[in-house]
Amino acid sequence: MPNTASSDAPQLLVELRGVGKTFGGTSVLDDINLVFQPGAVHALVGENGAGKSTLSKIISGVYSADSGTLVVNGEEVDFGSPREALDRGIATIAQDLALVPALTVAENVFLGREPRTGGFLDRRTLRRQFVDLAEGTGFELNPDAKVGSLRTADQQKVEILRALARGASFIIMDEPTAALSGHDMELLHGVVRRLAASGHTVLLISHYLSEVLELSDNITILRDGHHIRTGPAAAETEATLIEGMLGRTLGSVFPENSPAAADAADVLVVTDLMAPGVNGVSLTVRAGEIVGLAGLVGAGRSEIAHAIYGAVRRAGGTVEVDGVDSSSSIPAALHNGIFLIPESRKEQGLVLSRPIRQNVTLSNLLQVATGGWVRPTREKLAARDMLERVTVAGDDRRNVSALSGGNQQKVLFARALQRSRSVLIADEPTRGVDVGSRRAIYDLIVDQAAAGIGVLVISSDVEEILGLAHRILVIRNGRIVAEFAGEDMTEENVLTAAFADPITKETS
Repeated sequence: MPNTASSDAPQLLVELRGVGKTFGGTSVLDDINLVFQPGAVHALVGENGAGKSTLSKIISGVYSADSGTLVVNGEEVDFGSPREALDRGIATIAQDLALVPALTVAENVFLGREPRTGGFLDRRTLRRQFVDLAEGTGFELNPDAKVGSLRTADQQKVEILRALARGASFIIMDEPTAALSGHDMELLHGVVRRLAASGHTVLLISHYLSEVLELSDNITILRDGHHIRTGPAAAETEATLIEGMLGRTLGSVFPENSPAAADAADVLVVTDLMAPGVNGVSLTVRAGEIVGLAGLVGAGRSEIAHAIYGAVRRAGGTVEVDGVDSSSSIPAALHNGIFLIPESRKEQGLVLSRPIRQNVTLSNLLQVATGGWVRPTREKLAARDMLERVTVAGDDRRNVSALSGGNQQKVLFARALQRSRSVLIADEPTRGVDVGSRRAIYDLIVDQAAAGIGVLVISSDVEEILGLAHRILVIRNGRIVAEFAGEDMTEENVLTAAFADPITKETS
């Protein structure tokens, strides 16, 4: 019978003593000394490349330390695999969830440890074990639902239940809220608090500093593989965390952003647009203007972007760029001056198995090719120019998969710069990006507007929308339900419009 964790699960005191790790002659972690107290939320913060993931992978058995020791409840351990770590009560819930979509919730939770009778799955016992486990966490999940049909927040609950079903007492959460809306984020925060209150240790890795400060008992700052400091969350602020992570103050999170000229022409005019998930949307973007699309996850923001770009077939309406009709196709959109930086850089934006330079020049191969053949020298020069503009350094012959999330996002911006464009659409431009790279991306967006390009920014982070946009459109059910500019652009107004009941509350 599976070992299920509960409030009396054995607590683990995990320590790192002088831990170091090197890859290819480069030190990734250097003399790390840390103690993770049981029954607490301990956050790791730092820029991409600071060593957070490497540290967590040493604890979870993915890597072995090159120097120093890992100690669990006073015993020195050297896990040879994640399975060995799990056997000691240490589990990881990664940003990319490892679930089987075609199996049910209960089958995923007890995968590999299903109760069987006579060699066959005992579904009655499986359901009973699932209900007992779920009740202990407060999760409300249908054990018979296919995991592939669940939203991301509920899939994360399945991952957590699976870790608990295996007796995990020390749970590593890597960017757990990166793909969640504000409501689902709050639900997951409640889960984290309940886990800690029941004696579990949660190691939280997050780029969202407000989340770190809200949830954590203790915070560790890493920079370039070094331990900068560890202390109570109550003693930190976003400003002090940023300074510790970067080794300097960041200044304003958002760059100065001058409004578009009063007589600026409309570069994008969308009229009565109809498409899957898009219900009669009309909007304009002027030259030099940044327009933000706000709303909950699933509200239809990305669907609007894809319909404008021609990535989905339109059922009605028109899209005009600089007064010219743009038909419903990606080649037409590119030709007419629209460029989309998609929400998922890994699934929709980058060719991860190809070199950085090829990913940059992909949007404008005619510039680097002759007679249908890419000329390596031209490709190299074109890519290098764009990469310098977006501040991505290093050998551009490396596969783009080797870059941090922030630099991968900059590569997409470099690709956009390859094209002559009037409109740039940036969908979740800083998702999973560290604070230093985030500011660099904000600079790129503002620079595009300053050059007279119309920018449409989509973000689940209301603070980001407020910090970048000159005007905000709130989306709900595939429609624009409110528009805010000037002093009306407040977090309260945006959230009220996003969450409003469409039947009982009218919006402008």
